[in-house]
Amino acid sequence: MKIIFLKDVGGVGKRGEIKEVSDGHAMNMLIPHGLAIQATAEKIAGHAKMMAEISAQKADEEKKMTATVQGLRGARIEMKVRATEKGGLFKSIGPKEIGEALKEQKGVALPVDAIKPLEPVKTTGDHIIKISASGAESEIMLKIVAA
Repeated sequence: MKIIFLKDVGGVGKRGEIKEVSDGHAMNMLIPHGLAIQATAEKIAGHAKMMAEISAQKADEEKKMTATVQGLRGARIEMKVRATEKGGLFKSIGPKEIGEALKEQKGVALPVDAIKPLEPVKTTGDHIIKISASGAESEIMLKIVAA
């Protein structure tokens, strides 16, 4: 039986795939549990249209993300953090905190995995932060000031 997967099923298929599976597996497991639907001609046509829309939307999002990352090239952000007298921080600064500062100061929301400090941020001063998403890369300057 030919089915369209609605959710990822380990070892069988991924969401959005159209695949031939045994009738018993489809009728007893996949369809009753809402993991797949039977692939008819009209459902396949609708599925193809939906997949085209999703891919166009993903391409548009990637284009926006590339423009955002390139727009940050050379930007400077500043964070005030509790620090010791010698300049050591009580808590290291990670991608999550940097992302929050970027959103607050520049109005840019980036996924946490796109923010990559070149070195752990554990002291006050200037630090170079690499940002890479959707194939675009840029570097920003993060200035840590003792609060």
